Amino acid sequence: MSDPSVYLDHNGTAPVAPQVAEAMWPYLTVHFGNPSSLTPQGRVARAAVESAREQLGALIGAHADEIVFTSGGTESNNLAIRGVAALAGTRVAVSSVVEHPATAEPLALLEHGGWTVHRMPVDAQGRVSAASVPGGEIGLGTLILAQNEVGTIEPVAEVAARVHAGGGLMHADAAQAVGKIPVSVDDLGVDMLSIAGHKLYAPKGVGALFVRRGTPLRPLLVGAGQERGLRPGTENVASIVGLGAAADLAGAVLTEEPGRQESLREVLWDLLSAGLPGLVRLSPVRGCLPNTLMVSVPGRTGTELLDAAPAVAASTGSACHAGVHTPATTLLAMGVDPQVAVGAVRLTLGRSTTRADVVRAAEALVAGIRRGR
Repeated sequence: MSDPSVYLDHNGTAPVAPQVAEAMWPYLTVHFGNPSSLTPQGRVARAAVESAREQLGALIGAHADEIVFTSGGTESNNLAIRGVAALAGTRVAVSSVVEHPATAEPLALLEHGGWTVHRMPVDAQGRVSAASVPGGEIGLGTLILAQNEVGTIEPVAEVAARVHAGGGLMHADAAQAVGKIPVSVDDLGVDMLSIAGHKLYAPKGVGALFVRRGTPLRPLLVGAGQERGLRPGTENVASIVGLGAAADLAGAVLTEEPGRQESLREVLWDLLSAGLPGLVRLSPVRGCLPNTLMVSVPGRTGTELLDAAPAVAASTGSACHAGVHTPATTLLAMGVDPQVAVGAVRLTLGRSTTRADVVRAAEALVAGIRRGR
């Protein structure tokens, strides 16, 4: 049997950590109670949910009662953006041109409802400038903390200060950042922050929204009033327990793991660039997620590159519809030539990635691309 592929798509999703699965199992089997019930089983479930709330709050420097559990990053972004918009007096929003669709689409809904949305441009590194925040009154600011494709870390704190000066509330989409780099809601100065469990070695289908005390927010759903009325519905106890365990695990590895992954990322770049003259690095060297490397071979498509190296599991930076390859809008916004952008491949490392994995992946990519040429 051949060796499995080297998994370099951790920005797409991370595997559930063994410690997380172990923590979840009792709540999938024995501890089945409804957290809203006063039965002994319900009390056990409620205690588990509140413990996870404390664990996640500790990871981002928040109070436990500021954590609202959701189904994931998309719901968290929608709750933050649309929930604030429903109560805002000023119908002006500030964002960027490199947001994830989970932010871009709710903003488009606001526009259809009469809001003005200022989308800040980015430089060649994919980074906005806080100076792009418009003057005058602002109702909402929302900015991705770590860009999901190229890995650029955005100046959320500086943008938040300007949004607050305009009277607005500030939200950050931290789905790609939490667990990969240290994240502090106070250092960022945000009023809301979105978390996606499956980027954090927790299961898919669970996430959270940090909502700072006193932040006015209207729920998207109405029901029995769970999660302080902001997200009604019986809690997904096992997955919430998993998210809490994943937060504990992240806190334990954040001192050393980012540096280890960054070193391996640079080994990967060195091997690829040595074996493929003309290779273009699209991710910034500094101010970038430590695990993220997006590269391109001009004149080729990302799909071709990955098809030539089946031993590597990764993502392309372009979409293909009916045989037509469309460059990622993020890369075009950075000023990347479209012919370069369609050749983009995103390689993202994880906690289980070893130097041997990186070497094997580089060798497979170089050999495959050379064969194709």
